[in-house]
Amino acid sequence: MTVGAPFSVLLPVYRGDDPEHLRRSFESVTTGQELVPAQVVVVRDGPVPEALARTLAELVGSCGVPVTLAELDENVGLALALEAGLAACAHEIVARQDADDISLPERFARQVPLVASGLDIVGSAIREFESEGVVATDGAGGVVRVPPLSQVDINRASRFQSPFNHPSVVYRRAAVRDAGGYEDLPLMEDYWLFARMLARGARARNLAEPLVLYRVGAGAYSRRGGSRLLRSEIELQRRLRRLGFTTTAEEVRNVAVRGGYRLVPEGVRRAAYRRWRRHDDPSGRPDRPD
Repeated sequence: MTVGAPFSVLLPVYRGDDPEHLRRSFESVTTGQELVPAQVVVVRDGPVPEALARTLAELVGSCGVPVTLAELDENVGLALALEAGLAACAHEIVARQDADDISLPERFARQVPLVASGLDIVGSAIREFESEGVVATDGAGGVVRVPPLSQVDINRASRFQSPFNHPSVVYRRAAVRDAGGYEDLPLMEDYWLFARMLARGARARNLAEPLVLYRVGAGAYSRRGGSRLLRSEIELQRRLRRLGFTTTAEEVRNVAVRGGYRLVPEGVRRAAYRRWRRHDDPSGRPDRPD
């Protein structure tokens, strides 16, 4: 068990999460880590089914790591749930984790020291999987999504796409707070936060190795399209331009390319996404939407 800077893990849960996926995710960021967190903050975003509630109760006292359970009376959505969770974090360094993903054992040992040394946000590549039988325990197999790696490439790429894989990030809480925290923007709250952090000069880096196994469920591709996401996309681009983060020309390009991607049939979107992600490179070239 490696000893390092104390940090919190922020893990939101809502009624649609699978109890066994949550258990596997939780174990992967506690007993399964080389560098163990000093706290896990689990945000229960509104009421959950009985089976999920039982799993939450079991996990809170079972791992030897202090767990803070922030229970919200109503489902408020990811952005506001994360804000509530950040308020409950006891440590300046915070690692994000989703309830259906799996962090590899070396994840925090690789990322936390970089934030402790002065960076504001550190992400990593992630490896997609549809079932745990498809991905080996060492993380082999599956499609790897590699984000832009250097500060320069992160800044460049962020004018077109989110430069971090949200479930992989470890950040400095003060940098998130200074940028205004998470703001409600359905399915785009992470990109909007990262853009504001970078606009304020956040020191950033991504690691090329996949440190998180990202579960691709049945609805993964449908969630990347549709009228609701298109509305969020248009609003995001408006906010980025008003922030001065993008130009009017970039706003028009992004709405045309990223917005158009939201409207194509799901089968086309699936094929295009797989092709783009299989050819991800760390150069930050703006050739695919998130």
